[in-house]
Amino acid sequence: MNGPLRHIAVVGAGRMGEGIALAFAQAGLQVSLIDLKQRAAQADHFQALRRNLEAEAHSLVALELIGSVQAEQLLARIQLLTRAQGEPALAGCRLVFEAVPEVLAAKREAMAWIDRHAPADGIIASTTSTFLVTELAQMVSAPQRLLNAHWLNPAHLMPLVEVSRSEQTCEAKLAELLATLQGIGKVAVVCNAAPGFIVPRLQALVMNEAARMVEEGVASAEQIDLAVRSGFGPRFSVLGLLEFIDWGGGDILHHASAYLSQHLGERYQAAQAVRDNMAAGRNGLREGLGFYDYRHIDVPAYRQARLAALVQRLRQAGLAPYFASGLEALDQPLLL
Repeated sequence: MNGPLRHIAVVGAGRMGEGIALAFAQAGLQVSLIDLKQRAAQADHFQALRRNLEAEAHSLVALELIGSVQAEQLLARIQLLTRAQGEPALAGCRLVFEAVPEVLAAKREAMAWIDRHAPADGIIASTTSTFLVTELAQMVSAPQRLLNAHWLNPAHLMPLVEVSRSEQTCEAKLAELLATLQGIGKVAVVCNAAPGFIVPRLQALVMNEAARMVEEGVASAEQIDLAVRSGFGPRFSVLGLLEFIDWGGGDILHHASAYLSQHLGERYQAAQAVRDNMAAGRNGLREGLGFYDYRHIDVPAYRQARLAALVQRLRQAGLAPYFASGLEALDQPLLL
């Protein structure tokens, strides 16, 4: 099947399915949003789904991302279909997203149905956040066309989509899915099949650690979240985690990890990769090598660019430092 992609299908009309439908409709594509479950009151259910989509479209207008006329156009591009109506629609879609509930039996049923009705040379992309693509590949007749595309909620707003593949996945199918996601403005990253993917695995650790700090009385929930919003968040919206290790120095993380693990437990031990880099003298920017290779870049220019991006984030959040001409600029007098 050649030519530009104009029509995609989403099988599963829950929260994730609605978000994916909105994302593609906003990018100008026609979307068949298929409710696979057979219901006694299908019309009532579709009315509720349409109200949900309308509410999200109105939210986009309120957020000044689209206008009211565009909201109407957006909604007109999404067609709600029953299982029976979805069969012929699926036949014309070379890209199908599976977004049914995270229940193995539901996944098997959806995959079998999609496998029967979707074009043989198309792409099936599961949005699962639970099951590995290697497990799902066994549910279809042509595993080379199956991938996992894990979207972050809300799917129509969050830019990241984590794409994972099995050993059987066709490279051309992977490339087509990545190009399609990038074409609608998403940031698509590729990872191997592993529990937690990238972001869920990282955020589970951070969120649980924040909860432990509340349990231990380290700080209140409000103070912890304020620290995250004003420190952790702005920093890591500019520098990736591994990039930040190189920025500060892998040896710094190694020594800090040794202290923290002594007091807080084994979960704080430095990763073997950090220990290996330190042993080899690959501590980051200082040595020109770390998780990244800095030997052939203009390091001062790189630093300045990252700092400029940080200042932009801080300005947007109203947190940028400012220059005062004298003590009279302070709200309260200094106690000398």
